[in-house]
Amino acid sequence: MRAQSNVIGGNAVTGTALGALGVLAFSLSLPATRAAVADLDPWFTAFGRAVGAGLLALVYLGIRRASRPTKEQWRRLTVVALGVVVGFPLFTSLALTVQPAAHGAIVVALLPGITAVFAVLRGREHPPVLFWAAAGVGVVTVLGFTALRTTPTGTGSSWADLSLFAAVLLCGLGYAEGGVLARTMGGAVTICWALILALPLTTAATVAAMLHRPPVDATPRAWLGFGYLTVVSMFLGFVAWYAGLARGGIARVGQVQLAQPLLTLLWSALLLGEHVTWHAAAVAVAVLACVAATQRAKSTGAAVPPETDPAPALTSR
Repeated sequence: MRAQSNVIGGNAVTGTALGALGVLAFSLSLPATRAAVADLDPWFTAFGRAVGAGLLALVYLGIRRASRPTKEQWRRLTVVALGVVVGFPLFTSLALTVQPAAHGAIVVALLPGITAVFAVLRGREHPPVLFWAAAGVGVVTVLGFTALRTTPTGTGSSWADLSLFAAVLLCGLGYAEGGVLARTMGGAVTICWALILALPLTTAATVAAMLHRPPVDATPRAWLGFGYLTVVSMFLGFVAWYAGLARGGIARVGQVQLAQPLLTLLWSALLLGEHVTWHAAAVAVAVLACVAATQRAKSTGAAVPPETDPAPALTSR
């Protein structure tokens, strides 16, 4: 009971704040990917950023002298790597070669709900009816708004949407597994080991992509997007995100991502000069209300024991 109240109480607030920081970092991922794949090969964009982030992970773990994962942790890290290091970057990069970033926000709006389902299946969490109701209203609100704001364009949009759905499915699974691991390993250590585990594959794929289509004519805008994906989307954002999922609960904190499609549209307005109507402001308020309701719903199930609080996000020898 003590561990349970710890998660529902003080840790939940901190977990939500960390999750919100992660969502803020992720909200620029689709626009950055769109900018990168305009000049860079999508396979290079997907795997090259993972290689760069993997090198950062090696430096971090070397400085912290982090302990090696156990056999069970390696198994879960394989799922994390498959979902967030390989699956999501690859399928979004392929899809955004023909779809605008704003359209990708439609499908990404499903991610909080999918994450909550995997939290039940993989994280032994059991959100109450109020949680599911608030989360459902939030997903429907965001889907409705983004569907009205954007329309599929270009040929091959059907396979691009399938790619986006695959990306979201794998990402939700990777979020849930990473959130479970971060309860004991910490957010930073979790994403670092996942990046390192995938490094042989991502390095080989990056080299192959460079040989197929050398990135010699890419514009500074494309490289800026690639750099953001490498440092922020693939590394720093996950440090905050996994720590937040571990502290506040995977299902609950995962709902903070309901705001990500709206933030993506906001970035489009600020960076690309797109007009944001009053409807967007109204939807933003409604989504924030849904997020607040999910944070107030008391969950039952797995909790973070006080002795394994992942606040330092470090595991040292």
